[in-house]
Amino acid sequence: MTTNDVTISRQDGVAVIAMTRPAKKNALTLAMYEAMRIMLEESAEDATIGAVLLTGSEGVFTAGNDINDFLSRQGDPSESAGLRFIKRLAAFEKPLVAAVEGLAIGIGTTMLLHCDLVYASPSASLKIPFVNLGLTPEGGSSVLLPRRCGMARASELLLLGESISAERAESFGLVNAVVPAGELRAHAFAKAKALAGKPKEALAASRRMLRGEAKELLETMDAEGREFAKRLAMPEARAAFLAFTSKKRQG
Repeated sequence: MTTNDVTISRQDGVAVIAMTRPAKKNALTLAMYEAMRIMLEESAEDATIGAVLLTGSEGVFTAGNDINDFLSRQGDPSESAGLRFIKRLAAFEKPLVAAVEGLAIGIGTTMLLHCDLVYASPSASLKIPFVNLGLTPEGGSSVLLPRRCGMARASELLLLGESISAERAESFGLVNAVVPAGELRAHAFAKAKALAGKPKEALAASRRMLRGEAKELLETMDAEGREFAKRLAMPEARAAFLAFTSKKRQG
């Protein structure tokens, strides 16, 4: 599946996957999730690609799920396109780098937990508002966040659901460095290129040691997906979504 809202380019051993729907703040649709998953599959099989760089466009990483697209989806939410995409990230065996500018909401933040290196501009704003919407953590965040930044900070991010700045994200260990906006893409690309040039087998083995057993994480993500789907069907979540969409219309 392809979509104009996601683009891929390849250079110097790096595949750059960019979310390019700036009119909607790169909010993610079913088609976008599927396109990115397929691009990851292709990059995994392409021997000329040694690393992947994830980025947004026009000053925004992603505002997360497109709410209207999200609410109109059919089928089992625990097997959603978003979950398939982020599980592919979790199982990806080549280095993943992210360049984050502006909003990184919901899955826009949780996908960063699966990246090896994350660089952000000063404008970056990370937020995980699932509880605010009557939902629960997804994408492995219930285990990856405490592991990455400790229980207190993970609780702040997941339970309060407030935005944090690039500087706070760096202090939490979610971001490797804050880079001026004009230098961000080139800086992140240079790091991805450096990883792509490393001895591949040693790099892959080192990533496996750092990350631990993928099977356990994927099982956690499936359990999160089932709970997320259950919550999505409850009146609490529907009321929260209606309040959110009404506020957007009024704003």
